[in-house]
Amino acid sequence: MSDRGPKPTLTSPDAVRAALAEQHYLTDEALAVAVFLALDLGEPLLLEGEAGVGKTETAKALSAVTGSRLIRLQCHEGIDVHSALYDWDYPRQLLAVRAAEGGVAQEELFRREFLLRRPLLEAIESPDPVVLLIDEIDRADDEFEAFLLELLSDFQVTIPELGTIEARTRPTVIVTSNRTRELHDALKRRCLYHWIDFPTSEREAEIVEARLPGVSSEIAERVARAVARLRERDLYKAPGIGETIAWARALGALGDADLERTLGVALKVREDIERVRAEGVLEGA
Repeated sequence: MSDRGPKPTLTSPDAVRAALAEQHYLTDEALAVAVFLALDLGEPLLLEGEAGVGKTETAKALSAVTGSRLIRLQCHEGIDVHSALYDWDYPRQLLAVRAAEGGVAQEELFRREFLLRRPLLEAIESPDPVVLLIDEIDRADDEFEAFLLELLSDFQVTIPELGTIEARTRPTVIVTSNRTRELHDALKRRCLYHWIDFPTSEREAEIVEARLPGVSSEIAERVARAVARLRERDLYKAPGIGETIAWARALGALGDADLERTLGVALKVREDIERVRAEGVLEGA
């Protein structure tokens, strides 16, 4: 295997935190330590937390900071090796069979020229630095999770027709989970781990101001306090940081401080909106 990829000037957790802040991604010390160790040790990093806390944004910001290409594998129910790693170009194989007068040996049909690279193989074979984001692994099934173990432990993959393929440059791997199901210990053992909580309202206001340079501090603080109240309720879908930013943008666009008028920017379930209005959750916010 080749080297572990680029060694940027991220020589400490403080340097990681400062570099991410330059990308308008504000993080706490604990996450900065986890990211630094993932880079320095060359180990995958598993980020868990509620939907909307910024797990995916961590990978995006890290890609920008390190100048690495971001390759994202979005997991879903039913995802398999052919959509995640590789597939064969069957139409081209069929054309090769038809073009060969004397027939084609089976091994000739499984040459590299007929291989279609999916995100995992693309990351493994990239000659340039890569941040590989395996997003929402908890949406995949146990079989796919087990399939990932070889990649996460040895940074290599096995294609039956071609053999084992090692990483040309070890990618930085970020795995995220919303914890809709418990992941297996075998996967966790191959990763560093960090749980991301929602930020405090004070930090969330800072995030809004970092992402929306034109927004007023008053709007940022009001929206952050309102979102904190909403998250205290047992809602179907609590607003994430992305909704907080969008809510502040909406208020700024309307020039209107009426939070309830724009509640549909933050909440996306009718029952949640009706409940918040009926209970007067935002009164005085």
